[in-house]
Formats: sequence, C-alpha cells, structure tokens
Amino acid sequence: MIDRYTLPEMKNIWSQENKFRKWLEVEIFACEAMCEMGLMPEDYLQVIKEKAHFDVNRIDEIEAVTNHDVIAFLTCVGEYVGEPAKKYIHMGLTSSDVVDTAMAALMKEAAEQVLVRLKQLHKVLLQKAKDHKETVMIGRTHGIHAEPMTFGLKMLLWAAETQRNIKRLEQAIETISVGKISGAVGSYANIDPKVEAHVSERMGLTPSPISTQVLQRDRHAEYMSTLAVIGSSLEKFATEVRNLQRTDIREAEEYFAKGQKGSSAMPHKRNPITVERISGLARILRANSLVALENVALWHERDISHSSVERVVIPDSTITLDYMLYKFIQIVENLLVYPEKMKHNMQRTKGLIYSQRVLLALLEKVESRETAYELVQRNAMECWRTGEQFRTLLENDSDVADLLTASEMDELFNYEHHLRHIDQIYARFGL
Repeated sequence: MIDRYTLPEMKNIWSQENKFRKWLEVEIFACEAMCEMGLMPEDYLQVIKEKAHFDVNRIDEIEAVTNHDVIAFLTCVGEYVGEPAKKYIHMGLTSSDVVDTAMAALMKEAAEQVLVRLKQLHKVLLQKAKDHKETVMIGRTHGIHAEPMTFGLKMLLWAAETQRNIKRLEQAIETISVGKISGAVGSYANIDPKVEAHVSERMGLTPSPISTQVLQRDRHAEYMSTLAVIGSSLEKFATEVRNLQRTDIREAEEYFAKGQKGSSAMPHKRNPITVERISGLARILRANSLVALENVALWHERDISHSSVERVVIPDSTITLDYMLYKFIQIVENLLVYPEKMKHNMQRTKGLIYSQRVLLALLEKVESRETAYELVQRNAMECWRTGEQFRTLLENDSDVADLLTASEMDELFNYEHHLRHIDQIYARFGL
C-alpha cells in the first residue's frame, strides 16, 4: 500500500530504520535506568550513548546466520560500541521487552498520524454540512424515496460518526501506549521494575501494570478493531457517494479531472473509482482485525504465533487507513453536488413522499388509524400504477376531498415542513 499518495510520515514510521531506532532507544533508556541505580558505570553509559548505532544491511547479514532478529540487532550495535561497555546493553532484558515496547511506540506514532487525518476529515465534513444545510434532497430507505431532508444533514451525520471515531482512536492510542520491561515471564526476575518505569516514560508510554513475556494482545486487538471500524465508516460514506453518482440518480459525484479517463471502451464513462477503491480497502482492515483477535490467545506466558502476522497486518492497516483518509478528504473537498438534480429527483414519485403528512392529517379527521391508512395507501398504490400526481388522486377521491381543504393540501405538500427542525440539529454541533 505504500505508494505515491501516502505521505512520508507514515512510510517512515514503518521503515526498518525507524523500527531499529526505536529498539535502540529502548536499550539506551534501559542502560540509563541501570546507571542511575548503580548497576553499570556512568562512563560506560556515555560510551553507549556516543557510539551506539546500527546498519540495517549489517543486521540483515547477521540475521541470515543467527535466524534471530534481536540478536542480530544487538550484535550489530555491539560492533559499534565495543568492549567492555557493550556487555551492559540488553542486560536482564528479553527480546520482547525491546520488541513489544518499541512496537507500542510505533503503533502510537502511526495512530497519531491517522488521528490527524481523522480530525481533518471531521473539519471538511462540518464545512460541507454548513455549505449544504438547506440543500434539499430526498431521503431514501431501502433505496426507495422516503421523505425530504437536506444534503447537509447527510454530511453532518458523517461528521458525527467521524467524531466518534476520533474518540475511539484516542482510546485505542491510550490502550496501546504501554511499555513492558519485565523479563522472560513478566516477573522482573532479572530486571528491576524501575527500569520499566524509566524506559516507558522516556518512550512516551506508561508501564503495563502486569504482563507476561509480552504485552497482552487484547490491546492490539482493540487497536486493530478500531482501525477496522474507522475503515467501515469510510466505506459507508464511500458507498453513499457511489450510489448518489449512479446515472439514474446523479445528485453528487466524485470530481472528474480534466484529461481523466473512465473506460478504455466507453469514452462517456465517469466512474466512482476512488470511492470504490475505499470500499475495497475497508475489507483489508476488517480482515486484519480478525487476525488481531486470533492473536489474543497465546500459549501460557507467550508463544510466537502472533509475531509474524503482526509484522504484516499492523503496518499494513495503519498505512492503508492513512491512505483511505487521505483520499476521502480529497473526495469530500472536491465533491460535485447537484442541488437542481436533487430537487428534480424529489418530484419523480409524483408527491408520494408526502404520504405520511397526509396520513397524520387524516388521523385528526377520522376515527381510526386503519381507516386513514387505507385512504392514503389506495391512492398511493394508484399513483405507483398510473404515474398520476398523488395530490390529484387524493383530490379526486371524494372520501379524502371531503376531509381535507385545498389550503390544507398546500401545507401537506410543502417540503419545508420537513426541514423545520434542522437548526436544532445543527445547534447540537455548535453550528
């Protein structure tokens, strides 16, 4: 998924260079803590801080022999530091102390990038909601015309969902932002908890209250599930754009640039390719979240079944979601909206969209709901069958005409009635 659209920040977060840099930070911060506790000479700490470095290619060379990435990393760093200071690096630690703490820092960093995108999307959706507060359109249920609403309400609904996703992601960031330096089974047998506290603070994390050899994977599952929920929201929004862009609706569409081509065979095509892409990518996020849920159950204090898959799904999901947000923000900003087509489409069902208003008015005139419903429905079904105006059919129905005056009909067939509470809805969002 790393391509020309993905901003450098997310690419760099998941680079090998950045991963090993985080590993090195964990090791150096652990040395700092041990030095403060008098467990290593201060001059050795200075040597480590000055000389500790790594080379990704050299780590790969060593790992080809050791078949162990952390040992390869430590060997490479030791070559830079030299004797005798290098013996204090990784003292009392196990591999997962380094890998899990560093991974938590990377996941936090990646999620914070996604959070920036989410907040930007929230902002552009609110602006679009303000722009189209009074852009009247038909609301649809089951894909069928229901009652009038506004396009701004649709955008405000998306903004509200995005705000919830912001809160979800903030919670997921808090959940994953923990460090773990507790040894082979989490008992601190060969490392003091003070080291964990120091390393966690220096890494911008909090110490895990308890762990085994690893951080517990319910944290990662929550994180990945949150990414999947956000992706599903984007798919929901994208699906709506796809539907509105359909030729027989065409009330809105994603921007079609000059020189863009829609089909190799049909020059007239303007396809919703970007929102379709977002719908497809959401499936990856959901699939990856399922993998994270499978990783929660490990054998005893730890097995390695989670490790290989996390190296794929965690970077891929954050990069994918970052890209999806990047593209959808562009879609919203440049969305083509056609208010006149929206008004035109409202007339296509010949006034049937006011059936509930007529029903409620008749309820005040007759004794039972069943009677009122039958009066409205029989004329509605005739409207569907003949294509005659619903109001005309009602006026020609003596049972209805005896109950409703012409002025009452005028009021019942006025779409502005459906918009009278929009200001109250917008006020809930400070708009």
